[in-house]
This record gives sequence, structure tokens and C-alpha cells, in this order.
Amino acid sequence: MLRAEFDSAALGQRLGVDSKTIDRWIGGRVPHRRNRLAVAEALGEEEAALWPTSRPDQAPGFASTGEVVSAYAHRADVPTDLWVGLLTGARDQIDILGYAAPFVFEMTPRVHDLIAEKCAADCRVRIALADPDCDHVQERDELEQLGGTLSGRIRNAFTMLGRIADVDGVQVGTHTVHLYNSWFRFDNQAIATPHLFRYRGYQHPALHLRRLSAFGIFETFAEQFLQVWETVQMREVSR
Repeated sequence: MLRAEFDSAALGQRLGVDSKTIDRWIGGRVPHRRNRLAVAEALGEEEAALWPTSRPDQAPGFASTGEVVSAYAHRADVPTDLWVGLLTGARDQIDILGYAAPFVFEMTPRVHDLIAEKCAADCRVRIALADPDCDHVQERDELEQLGGTLSGRIRNAFTMLGRIADVDGVQVGTHTVHLYNSWFRFDNQAIATPHLFRYRGYQHPALHLRRLSAFGIFETFAEQFLQVWETVQMREVSR
């Protein structure tokens, strides 16, 4: 409510209920689903994030959490409008994990300005790309049959990052991990791309995910990012 700039009276007026009813909901009473959905829409949040107990279908092990918003045969099929929408909509957290991922920094001419604006509003940005000199990069280059160009693509991606090198809130580092997927998180939405044998980055399938539960597929990928991030060496970005 604070982030959406609502107090009890304003939210009550928006929903057509008494402010005391809003206070009871804040205190722990679970409203009827019609009101839960109205509150979630007003606050720009998910129903399950506000009232987890109201969604038993999102409990551990449940087969249908609905966290896969859409699936694409290839990362290249993900619309540019979706990428830009996810970036512009992020308020708290942006995580990028991959080998090079230069396309992220080319999705819009204002990508660097957007990231700087996000950080100025207390958004945290973490970017982990592969160490261009590590053995795994050479192995990945051979798997994707890139002819020895992957290291150069990674260095180029770091060069493209140079404009946000001094922005407070941006952390950039290198990893030496054999990645089985790339991960692009924007708050509670993300694009995950599982890596396939001998396929190049743009050819990998892509999943658009929305976090609805602490036990869903989104959290599995997010936890993997954290595991890799623990191994990252912070890097001075060339400008």
C-alpha cells in the first residue's frame, strides 16, 4: 500500500468499502475473493503474494501453479515489447545471468538510462556474465560451434555495459560456471532460457515466468541465480 501510495481511507474509497474493513484485512482477516482481486489490481500485486493461504493450488508440489505465462520455441521469438516492458516495469530487482547476453543492452536505445533511473529509485541490479578467459567459455564456444568468437562477444558485452559502470546500485561480475540456462529477472517476472546441446543463445527455448509461490518453478531458477552469484568475482567495467 505504501509503494502504491494508498492509505486505508484511499484504498477503501477505491474499493467502495470502509477504511476499518481495510484495517481488518491488514490485521490478518482474509477478504472474499472478489475483494482480494480488487485489492491486488489496485496495488499492482498478485493475489497469492498478498494472501498466500487463499491459494492452496500454489502449495508445495501442486501440479498447476500457473507460473509459466508463456513459452517460446526460441529466445529470438520473445517479442521485443515484452523485454522492454519487463525492464521498464521493474522497480526493485533486476538480475541477469548468462554467458554474454549482449542483446539485453541493445533492446532499446535508452537501456542504460532506464537502468540508471531504476537504480536512482533504489532498484538493485546484478549482472553476471562469463569470464571470457575461463575454460567453460571455450567449451561452450565449441558446443555452440561459434568458431572461437564467444570470448570476444563477452568482452563486447562488458564494453557495452561501460555507461552504467559508475551507477550506484549496479553490480557487475564474472562467473566460471557451466550454465544450464540463462536467467533474466525483473522483480517477480523473468525470462528463463534452458541451454540445449549445440544450440546458440537465440535458438534456445524461452519461458516467461511470473512468481506466484515460494514453491514454484520461478523460485527454482531464482535460487540457482543466487547459487551462481555467490561465486561471482566483481569486475571493473571498461568504458
